[in-house]
Amino acid sequence: MARNNKQRDRAAAAAPVVETVDGGVAELVPDRDRPRAWTLLIDGAPQSHVDLDDPARLTFEYQRRLGHVIDLVAPPNRPLQVVHLGGGAFTLARYVAATRPRSTQQIVELDARLVQFVRRELPLDAGARIRVRSADARAGLGKVQDGWADLVVADVFGGARTPAHLTSTEFLTEVRRVLRPDGCYAANLADGPPLSHLRGQIATAAAVFPELALTADPTVLRGRRFGNAVLLASDRELPVAELTRRVATDPHPGRVEHGRALADFAGGAVPVTDAVAKPSPVPPPSAFH
Repeated sequence: MARNNKQRDRAAAAAPVVETVDGGVAELVPDRDRPRAWTLLIDGAPQSHVDLDDPARLTFEYQRRLGHVIDLVAPPNRPLQVVHLGGGAFTLARYVAATRPRSTQQIVELDARLVQFVRRELPLDAGARIRVRSADARAGLGKVQDGWADLVVADVFGGARTPAHLTSTEFLTEVRRVLRPDGCYAANLADGPPLSHLRGQIATAAAVFPELALTADPTVLRGRRFGNAVLLASDRELPVAELTRRVATDPHPGRVEHGRALADFAGGAVPVTDAVAKPSPVPPPSAFH
């Protein structure tokens, strides 16, 4: 108990670390309860949480759901080849390295100064097979060889919005090129009422992949508040039953939609192409409080 109190005292005494990066002001805020855990914020918007002592610990709701995908995309302990579009604090890459040793990963993050900041303050395990490339997500994806990845994770936000060129059928066709035949695509999407962006992204993914699933907080799916949803897409059948069980028993329970229910939720939305693509909507100020 005395040791835990000392750890909390050290964390409470730690000051936030602030640095200007390409995308705004990055801030690492110490976790009061864990001595080597931090939350990354960009211009005040929470991006990710990292616990260097326990990288398999995911606290953000959407990251827990992506963690379930990582757990279920292949048998336990099997190494994966993963492409992460969007780096943040490298939380999910650290999770893969911790839960699936010998995995090989590529992170594509546009903000080179953010990459330098995170590498310096929250260094990656020297033994992790993680390569970080500072590049635009779509351009970086274009450099990955055909059929290389078991999993592509898209978690890209600039100014709290997903860039337009990462929302189209052309982009998802490039994702599909990079995936192995049994690979999976997982995207963190953000939207609020009337959920036009989210419905459009479902229609866009359905134009490229035959199998889809969506997981989110029920209040987000009902269009009652702005929030995150994780969209899964693949050429193979998705582990919907086990994903549903895990999401339902999370600290913040969610719902999984697939099949006819997901098609009905999309409500006749049409696929987005490069010619008409728009960024995801601007979050309301209340989204981060």
